[in-house]
Amino acid sequence: MKSFVTVCCLSFLLGLVAVVESDEDYTEDEEMILSLILQDDTQPEAESRPSAQFYRCTKDAWRMPGQYIVVMRNGTHVNQVERTARRLRAKAAKRGYLIEIQQTYSGAFHGFLVKMSSDVLHMAVKLPHVEYIEEDSSIFAQSIPWNLQRILQNKHETGKYSPPNDGAKVGVYLLDTSVQVTHREIEDRVMVTDFNSVPEEDGVRVHRQASQCDSHGTHIAGVVSGRDSGVARGASVNSVRVLNCQGKGTVSGALAGLEYIQSSLMSQAIRPVILLLPFVGGFSRTLNAACRKMVESGAVLVAAAGNYNDDACLYSPASEPEVITVGAVNFADQPLSTGTTGTNAGRCVDVFAPGDDIISASSDCSTCFTTKSGTSQAAAHVAGIAAVLLNLNPNSSSAELLQQLLHHSVKQTINPESLPLNHRLSTPNMVVALPDPTSTLTGEDLLCRSVWSERSAAKGLATATARCRHGEEMLSCSSFSQNGARAGERVEERDGQKECVAVNGNGGQGVFAVARCCTGHKAQCQMLESPQRGADAECPPDHQLTGCSSSSSSGDASDSERPLHGIRRACPAKRDVTSYASCCHTSSLECRLKEHDSMGLSEQVEVSCEDSWTLTGCQGLSHGSVVRGAFALGNTCVVHTSGGDIGAAAIATCCRHRLSHKPSDH
Repeated sequence: MKSFVTVCCLSFLLGLVAVVESDEDYTEDEEMILSLILQDDTQPEAESRPSAQFYRCTKDAWRMPGQYIVVMRNGTHVNQVERTARRLRAKAAKRGYLIEIQQTYSGAFHGFLVKMSSDVLHMAVKLPHVEYIEEDSSIFAQSIPWNLQRILQNKHETGKYSPPNDGAKVGVYLLDTSVQVTHREIEDRVMVTDFNSVPEEDGVRVHRQASQCDSHGTHIAGVVSGRDSGVARGASVNSVRVLNCQGKGTVSGALAGLEYIQSSLMSQAIRPVILLLPFVGGFSRTLNAACRKMVESGAVLVAAAGNYNDDACLYSPASEPEVITVGAVNFADQPLSTGTTGTNAGRCVDVFAPGDDIISASSDCSTCFTTKSGTSQAAAHVAGIAAVLLNLNPNSSSAELLQQLLHHSVKQTINPESLPLNHRLSTPNMVVALPDPTSTLTGEDLLCRSVWSERSAAKGLATATARCRHGEEMLSCSSFSQNGARAGERVEERDGQKECVAVNGNGGQGVFAVARCCTGHKAQCQMLESPQRGADAECPPDHQLTGCSSSSSSGDASDSERPLHGIRRACPAKRDVTSYASCCHTSSLECRLKEHDSMGLSEQVEVSCEDSWTLTGCQGLSHGSVVRGAFALGNTCVVHTSGGDIGAAAIATCCRHRLSHKPSDH
């Protein structure tokens, strides 16, 4: 066989020489090639020389096997570089290998770049004039992608992504398309489960190339835990395929996927665990219920809000209150909008995250990258940050984790004018960020957020209801109406859960209920109603007053009175009005009032709690103007009025754990 290869190569080269230079003698290089081909393998080369050194990249994922840089010794001339390359080609051809010289170098050093099989290396290192051979490898731009730079609180180390930890203690289940697990970004970080429940692709000419089928899942997995593009680079990802090659699935398939995960967790518990749901469908009571059940079992669920420029409450699983629903923003921290599509918004969105031109792993090849946009990418950022937070506090519940996400987020950065008019007040103006390195936040801190209801009907005494998540305590209840015609709010209990119920007033255009939902209160809390209309709702001794509400049964306007925070802690009520007091019993909690009056003709008055205090209650006190309502915006109490010279006051109830019970403030 060897003689056959030699004869074939010789015939080919002689023919080539005959065509090109039939009228001339062979050149010195051609004589060399022919002599090498005809050389008997049993005879050693005339000159015995030591082999050159061979080097390769220390990062295995960055290596490029099959492509080599041949570096010549100092003083080597250009013609010797070319002769060496020809000599290598001839030696390789003699043994049946083809090589390709892709580049020659004659500036900083003399040498050449060759594409060849690694089987030829032992010949290359024995070539004369060769100093060493280095395997080619990848290099990467070192500027942090904008999305990773954006979620960092510590901006001092420019060009370096350094989260507080890598989320290594956390497992993530990704319900998506299939994933290209051989990609350098996610290799050894993603485990493909044996679950597969997807519908047939639409159309008869669908090409199921792996690069298409893996596209979405590979990119999302890279955002979560990729080596260079990931948020939590130590988190393990388990791929559960519920979307086909077109990125399409079914509610029934997603339900089967959740059931598969629940069964897996029962047989081999992973704690803490995050389920990432980077998809949406139409509103599904069944899918929402299944997600709620997973949260009750201890999992954290993160879902995309949807890319339809619509109300997220119309979609599932985005509409499920126990799921952390994520909207998308662009580089300027404004809602993602691309042509006719854009991020969903509204009260069912919990937080926003980067979702525009996000660079991550591409399924086109094992070292390829690409950019994609959408709320799926935004949800992947939140899943990564959630892994970092759970790595710090593994016992945090889903409700506590959401409060931590909101606490660390960047507030009031979204321009309200960029949100749909009917969702501006209820959409949270928060963009996620990693914890500040100096943060001392734990799962036991008092943290609160506002939960809005949908707007009630416009008829008199129509109601709207807001509820807290499982694991949160409602510490106050307020209401808001665009024209100020509201009959107040009350707190009811149904199936063991408190409800904030707002009442539309006579001539009202609909009313919103706003519940103040908190974790880390460490207290036994109860909502006490005044014994009769016009009487105070008073807290028992040794209880702290965290918020007041009042309602009128007649449908007339129900204005609040100033809470009492002295020896008596109570919520006073006007005539024919019922008041409600939120009272909490614990030795570690202290609360106080902070008040601010409107100035001039302003239609809005605000007052904020100080840094170490948390806003638990917000009320508007009319000085004669119509109070349209009061609600908490972050740690600020906001009161809207009809304006005028008389104005109104904003009254904030601010609480914290006493310093003697807490080592430090934050």
